Parts: sequence; C-alpha cells; structure tokens
Amino acid sequence: MLQSVDLDTRVSTAETITPLHPVGATAVRLLDRMDATQTDPLVFVARTERRARDIASLLRAMEPDTAVAYFPPWDCLPYDGLAPSRAAMGQRMGVLRWLTNRRNLPRILVTTAEALVRRVPPRSAWKMLHREFRAGDAFDPDAMRPFLQSLGYLFDDRVDEPGEAAIRGRVVDFFPAGGSLPCRIEHADGRIASIRSYDPLTQRTIREIDCLIVDPASELVGDDSAPEPVSDARLSRARRTETVFHYLGDARLLLEDGAEGNGEAFLDAAQAAFEEARDGARPRARAGLPAPDKILMRPAEWREALAGALDAVIADPGADEPQAVATLPNFAAEAAPWSALRAFLGKGDHPMRLVLAAGSRPLLNEWHRRARRNLGGDWERATAWATVGASAGNSRWSMLLPVAEGFVLRDRGVVVVTPQDLGGHTAAGSAEPGSAALLAAIDDYEIGDAVVHIDHGVGLLRGLETIERDGRPLDALRLDYADDASLLVPLEEIGALWRYGADPGDLKLDRLKGEGWINRRNDLLGRVQETARGMVDLMSVRRKAKARVLKPERRAFERFCAGFPYPLSPDQSSAVDAVLADLASGRPMDRLVCGDVGFGKTEVGLRAAAAAVSAGRQAAIVAPTTVLAKQHTRTALRRFRAMGVEVAHLSRLTSPDEAKRIRAGLASGEIRLVVGTHALCGDGVAFRDLALMVIDEEQRFGARHKARLRNLAKGGHVLTMTATPIPRTLQASFVGLNDISVIATPPILRRPIRTVLQPFDEGLVRDALLREKRRQGQSFVVCPRVEDIEPMAERLRALVPELEVLVVHGKLPAETIDEVALSFGEGGGDVLLATNIIESGLDVPAANTMIVWRPDRFGLAQLHQLRGRVGRGSRRGTAYLLTDPEADLGEAAAKRLQTVERLSGLGAGFTISTRDLDLRGAGELLGEEQAGHLQLVGLSLYRHLIERALAVAEGKPVPDDWTPDIVMGASGSIPAEYVPDPAARINLYSRIDRLRDRSGLELLVEEIDDRFGPIPTQAKILLKAAELRLRCRELGIQKLASGPKGTAATFRTRDDAARYEARRLPQGWKRAETKLVSPKGGETTAERFVAARELLDAIDLPAA
Repeated sequence: MLQSVDLDTRVSTAETITPLHPVGATAVRLLDRMDATQTDPLVFVARTERRARDIASLLRAMEPDTAVAYFPPWDCLPYDGLAPSRAAMGQRMGVLRWLTNRRNLPRILVTTAEALVRRVPPRSAWKMLHREFRAGDAFDPDAMRPFLQSLGYLFDDRVDEPGEAAIRGRVVDFFPAGGSLPCRIEHADGRIASIRSYDPLTQRTIREIDCLIVDPASELVGDDSAPEPVSDARLSRARRTETVFHYLGDARLLLEDGAEGNGEAFLDAAQAAFEEARDGARPRARAGLPAPDKILMRPAEWREALAGALDAVIADPGADEPQAVATLPNFAAEAAPWSALRAFLGKGDHPMRLVLAAGSRPLLNEWHRRARRNLGGDWERATAWATVGASAGNSRWSMLLPVAEGFVLRDRGVVVVTPQDLGGHTAAGSAEPGSAALLAAIDDYEIGDAVVHIDHGVGLLRGLETIERDGRPLDALRLDYADDASLLVPLEEIGALWRYGADPGDLKLDRLKGEGWINRRNDLLGRVQETARGMVDLMSVRRKAKARVLKPERRAFERFCAGFPYPLSPDQSSAVDAVLADLASGRPMDRLVCGDVGFGKTEVGLRAAAAAVSAGRQAAIVAPTTVLAKQHTRTALRRFRAMGVEVAHLSRLTSPDEAKRIRAGLASGEIRLVVGTHALCGDGVAFRDLALMVIDEEQRFGARHKARLRNLAKGGHVLTMTATPIPRTLQASFVGLNDISVIATPPILRRPIRTVLQPFDEGLVRDALLREKRRQGQSFVVCPRVEDIEPMAERLRALVPELEVLVVHGKLPAETIDEVALSFGEGGGDVLLATNIIESGLDVPAANTMIVWRPDRFGLAQLHQLRGRVGRGSRRGTAYLLTDPEADLGEAAAKRLQTVERLSGLGAGFTISTRDLDLRGAGELLGEEQAGHLQLVGLSLYRHLIERALAVAEGKPVPDDWTPDIVMGASGSIPAEYVPDPAARINLYSRIDRLRDRSGLELLVEEIDDRFGPIPTQAKILLKAAELRLRCRELGIQKLASGPKGTAATFRTRDDAARYEARRLPQGWKRAETKLVSPKGGETTAERFVAARELLDAIDLPAA
C-alpha cells in the first residue's frame, strides 16, 4: 500500500545494516532479516544489476530450500528505439507470475531501481498468461503455435535463443524466455510423451523435466502482434498497466545505500530522452511518442512507494566502526597464506566458525583436503547456511558457494574464505562441447550456398526435389550451374558434394558440359600433393624439435591465478589446460587461441606467461598497437605484483634511456617479462632465455613482423590469440600445422552487441550519443577513411555541441594517437571519432555505443572487431551501421553487412572468420600468395583433399572413398513432415553419408530421435541401410542385395572374398569367385533387412 511519507526523511531515520561489501556479507544480512511469520517477500534493491544478480545467485546457493527471485531491468533504455530482449522480458514475466501465486511466494526478491520503475501488465492478466506442461497431459499440437505467438515467442528453424520456438512433426522446441536452456516437448496420440531440456549448440538432451512452466516472452501479452519488437510506444498503448509495487503487497524493502538515487536518476534521464526524442521527431512520429508516465512510474510515485515499503538501509560501516568491516586481509600476498589465516582466526575474544567456500565441487573437494592438511581439526560439509549459523564456535565447514572473495562477520562469529583468498584459482568446471560444435558447423549446408560437385564443379544449392528412379520416389538435390543449367543429384550420391562457401554474389559458376572444372581439378590435385609434401616436412621438423619442459612453480602460479576476480569459463579453463600441457610436453608449442572479443583470451595469455616466469624463464607479450600494449602492461603490473616480477614495457612511448635499460635487462635475463609492440622486433632486442612469445591480435601483424617474432622465440613456445584469425592462420589450424583452442563460452555478464543496420539519420545519431552520455557512458564514431574524419567532426559539432569529441586517425603523430586513445580509455571525452585504428586494443568499459559511417567500406572481420569495442562493461552495447542513403551499396556489400547484422550473437567472431576464409581464401600455406588452392574448391573439399594428400606424403594408408551399394527394394528417406527445414534434412543426409563407423551411426540415431522425435519408418529404412553400408565397408563387400528369392553379397576384390573362403556355409548357400548367395530373402523390406543382416553375421563369424 502506498503511503505519503517523505523519502529522504524515511531513509535517514531507517535502521542501518552493515556491511554492504563484500557481497557474501550482504547475503548473510539478508538471510538474517528474513521473518518466518512474514508472508510477503523481503525485497532487496541493489545499486547495480551485477550486484543484484550475484547476490541472488549466492542466496540460492546458501539456502537451496529458500525461494529467491531475481527481477532484472530491461536491457535497453527508454526512447532508444531498441527492443528489450525476450530473455530479459521473460525473466521479468516469470517473477511477476510468481508474485501472483499467494500460496507460494518467493521469500526474497532481489532487484534494482531501474527494474522497479517500469510499468508492468496488471495482475488480472495472469489468468491466461502462462501454462504448465507435464508428461502424460493431453496435448493439442495445432493450438501450440497460436499459444506461443500470443506469449511473444518467435518461430525459427533452429531454437537457440530465449523466446524462440519451432514445431517439427511430433516435437515442439522452445526456449523459455526466462530460462537458461531450451526445452523439447515430444508428443504422440494427443498426449505429452516426454519433456526435456537440451543443449542449444549440440541440440542433445541434458535432462528430463517433470513440470515445465511457460511464461510470456513479451510484456505485451495477448497481443496478436506481440512477436514484433516491443517498444515504449506499444507498451503505452496497453489497455492497463500497474507497478511492481502493486504485486508486492506488504513486502518489506531493504535498500542498498544510494539505490534510491539510481531510480530518480533513471527517471530524470528518461524525461530528458523523451524531450529529445519529441523535439527531434516528425509531427506524425511525435504523436505516437508516449509520455514517460505511461511507461514508467512518476518520480513522486516512485519516492512514495519506496518510502512506504522501506524497512532498512544496507550501507558500509563508517570509519568509527572498524569491527563492522567485513573485508578479509590479503592472505594470498603472505609467504604462508594458511599460517596467516590461522593467526587471523586466533584474534579476538570469541572463537570463530570457519567456512571454506568454492564455486565448483571439484575445486571445493581439492581445497577441503588442503584445509584439513594445513589447519587440522574436524571438517564437515554444509549444504545450507542455517547449518553453519547453528553450529558451535571453532567449527570448520566447507560449502559450495559462487563467491569470489571471502568475508568476516564478527558479530556472527563467522569467517568465510575462498581458494582465491588463499592464493588458489577459480574455474567453472570442465569444458563443454561448444568448441567442437562451432568447428563442426563449418560444413553445414544452407539453401543458396555455393557447393562443389567432384565431377561437375561449382554450382548453387537450390533445394530438394523429388525424382523417380526404378519406379521409386527419391529425394534429390537441385544444383544450378552457369547458362541456366541445372543438375539433380540423388541424395544417395551426396558424398560427391562439398560445401564451397564463397559469397554467391561474387562467384563464377562452372558450366555443366565444359572442361574448365575437370582441368582445374586435375591441376589442383597435383599442387595439393606438392603442398602436402611441404607440410609433412614442416610437421616432421616440428615433431623432432625439442623445447625445455616448462612446469610452473605451483604456489607462485596459484597466487597469480588468484588475482583473476572471476571464475574461468569452461572454454577458458580448457584452453589454459591445453596451453599448460603444451608447455610441459617437451616440444615447442604453436597454438592458436580463437575467442570472440571480450571472451577472455588475455587471461589465457597471462597465465601462459605466468607459467613461464614462475619456472624461471622469460616471456614476451606483443600487441599490434601502443594502446593495447599499454593496457596489457597495466593489467600485467597488477597481476604480477604478487609474484614480485618486474613487468617491462617497450613501445614508442618508452623513453630512449628506459628502452636501453629494458634491452639490456632482456639480454641479461634480469627482466623476465616484457609487454610491447612491434618495437620488440627492432634491432638490438635479444633475450637471454626466452621461453614463450604471446602474439595478441595476430591478424594485425604483417608477415615480416610475425616471422621476426617467431625467430625471437626460436626453439621456444608461441601462443597466438585473436578473435578473427586471418584465413591462413585458421586454415593452418584446420589442417594440423598448429593446434587450436576455441573459446566459445562467453563471460557470465557479457551480452550480445545489438547491431542495427540502417541509412544515416541525424536524429538517430544525436539521440544515441546523448543517451550514452546520460547514462555516464562514452561512444565511438568510426569512419572508413582519414578524409571522412573532418566532415564527420563538423556534423557532430552541429548535432551534439554539448558533447566533447576527441579525434584520432592514422595521419596524426604517433604520440598524439597514443595520448588521445589513452585519455579516452581513462574516461576523458564523450565521443571518440576515429578511423579503424581503434578496432583492436582499446578497452573502454564505459563505452556502450558505436556508430560506424559507411560500413560497406569495411571488411567482415573489421566490423566485428569494431563492434567488440563496446559493451565490455556491465551494460549492453549497441553498434549502429549507418550507410549512405545516397550511395548504392551493391549486392555483395549488402550481403556482407547483413551477415554482420545477423551474426551478432556471442561467439560470432569464429563464424565470421570461417566466412572470411570462404570469401577470401587462405593463401598458400607455405607461401605468401593470397590466391590459394582453397579458392578453387572451397574449404570443405580442400580439407578433404589435403588430409588425403598428407596421408600419401606420410606413407600412411589412404582412406578409400568407395561406397557399398545396398539394394533392398527401398532406400529410405527423411520425410519433410518429420524434418520440415530443407537445409536440416540435407545436413542429416550428408552426415549419414560421411559416417565411417557404427559407433558414429549410433550417436547420430540418438541425436535424430532426441531432436526430432520418434523416427518414422522411411527414416528408419535409411538408417538401417546406412548400418548395412558401414558393415559392408568393414567386410570388403561392394554390393549387398536382397529380394524375394535370396540375398547376395558381392566382394570388391578376390582378396576380400578369400578372407572368408574357409567358413562353413549353411545348407543351400552358394559361393562364386567373389560372390556369396543365401537362399533367404523376403517379400517385405523388413524381411530383406533381416536376411541381409544374417548373411553379414555369417560372414563376420570368427573362422572355425
């Protein structure tokens, strides 16, 4: 109930609870504040979204039986013209639905002021807004599509983002908007057969689900147009709205110190944004612009609601309250961290409970053992915080908690310590299959792709058609060639087809009856053999090469890792493990770490350097720009301080005297770690004992510089890091010249960059830049050429005279470039107007908006690198790709920009690199020419040819591509009603054709059943035929045929048949020179498969 109380008075007189930091201490105070007699939730309003999210996660881990809800804000701002994500809206709607269930309310609700001030659908709407599904329930598949559409779900062929859905025959896939995983409902005979969650990358099942609750993916529910983007204007037209406070009843509210001001600042910024949008809009658009009070609470309404519900304020203690400080001493910096902890526990008048907390069970188990060994005493495991609170003083506990730093609460007599506090490191479990899924996806077909037929050359894949062969309907691929010619390829011959990959708009198709393709193919086969011999020579040298084994000193390395404040993502952890294994292998490492912008490649490089340095050797980290090198130096100085290691910096910013000292220190070995630019390639730079060279953003270095850097590391280890590797480097990884680690899993708080492609609009530019300024952020404006800078600077001065615009481009003196870029990185200026010299190495956490003028003049990888400069902090970034309205883009440029806009999800850098490899070719692996073999046949076929050529060059058996002929009277197919998407069907056919062992077939059958539901008869026949084909390959059988009068196996060669001549044949069987015939056949397809299996079983029996 709203009460008329002055907010400032209420905050000043409210009870104050301490401390505010660390987050673990705040979480304990919230648990202490819970009242078992209170039916309404305890509401905690955090100052930032990140703190709210962290505290909610921690509360759930501390008390698993306590219902904790996290209510997020929209991930866009009022009047910014962007739609909130369905994930954010789904989370919000799930919590609102929960709050309407008075019999099962959350005990604690964690949120922010920005989340609370948004108006929401009324409570009365929830009667029709969600649905529960359970296995065994009645199910109407025809009603599912309109139901999900009414809740704001978008239908797509592949479901891998929150708020998406797909219906395929007996399977309904959808990603609950507020959930963490997509779900799959399988139905049969009008009832739900099963419900399960699955991995969005691999599409494989994770676990069964008893009850699935589907909440709306939109805050505009019950609206036929809900799948369209939600906007402030559409929300304002909703029939009725309420505030979250209407849902909260008599809930008690705990306010983080300063959070009330965040709400007021947000409402003030919204009012300013409204006025800017109104003043700059055309009359018609102005009429549809909603006033702030239609979509947000009014400032007075916010203050009144807050004052009426406020119970207490959580703040940090003052200087006169030292006993209330919850921060622990830095045990990791001590020579003996465990001894320092023991001494800390012994201070004070009362015994302290000790809790060892870690974020993963393997890590907790490891440190539980260490704690018992170093501290002694009886240790127990706790699954709930209440167990710790009720225990005696001096008790010892270990507990699974997602907390990065420990804390002490003296009034509660408890100390929580983490491995990081003691010099250990955090890891987020084992690697997931995301990397493998990304690497496998490069061979997937899409309708419209360029493909290459081994006998007919390059054409375009247009789709599937039905043809008739021997009186039977068959699926066939339609390929278009030059001169309007077409070719229908039966799917049983799909093995002759490979994805080419180049942009169809820039492609020259082959002529079906021409000799051009045959001549190119034959010429290429000879050149591939030559390349393979050179590669084998290189790999032979590499295998014989020796490097000193590098194993980091454990304690020093763990202390270094403890300085990283976040848990490693699964792929980061996997990459670090691979690098450490390479360093310890005794052979020179040559590894590529490919991870999207902001995915944590730098931490992998720093840990590699720490391993080398802690082992007493030298390491170098080289970056393409002075700004990036300077930022790496700052990070390294902070991280290596605990190891007592001097970090030197060598670039054009280094004074001559300092550069001379550093060169001398590197030569003598006194300096063990240097971070620099191309200056490390200069004359006079020599190392006494260089063990590791880390090359960051390798695509920005020329071949000469990279060769010089590798020469410096001759006999040592090389680690290359990039978000978008140059095609040649990527191809070298694909064919085995170097190793590759893909970081495909994003950091927890990293969000996809919104990418908006549209013509340049002055009103949009002004709104975007001012909006970023209002939220205390910074913006980039990027032009393709230096000559574009001054005209754009004049436009910006006229559009946003109230903003400070800094300018940087390649024709400025180097010192000026560095000075401006570093100043902007430290918060100076509102807008940085630049050319693409900022695409690598400028880390500005406050920058969340980028405007790219004439994006058609940039390459794919450049655009992806540029937009990676924004959204690196806690806010979501937006990249506006603004084209010239008066310029004709051209088909190729338009497709390139559409690719960038489409590939805007997290992890898109690797996909863009493979796309770039398709478009540009990789160049000769062993030379510098950029018109390499790959452009002749495409990536997929080239990889196939080079693998075979490598086998020949190494004297290994060459895999034989022959395919057994299976004749059963029916070949099977994948019905369109079972897998509606033609591209998905084609990819399944291709995967079946390329299977080479029965275990792979078993996994594929499981996956098909898992993804698409019970396998229909026609598809079962196809898969059974595939099984027979694999067995025939193993046994050397060229043809296996079964009919009404018998079954016959024809061996490929006389030698194949001779292997089975000693077998005793059943009565009635006949043997010819290369043929074995059984009198058992069948009238039906099923009977023929049984007879065929029996014949193969007889052949496969061990000799008597």
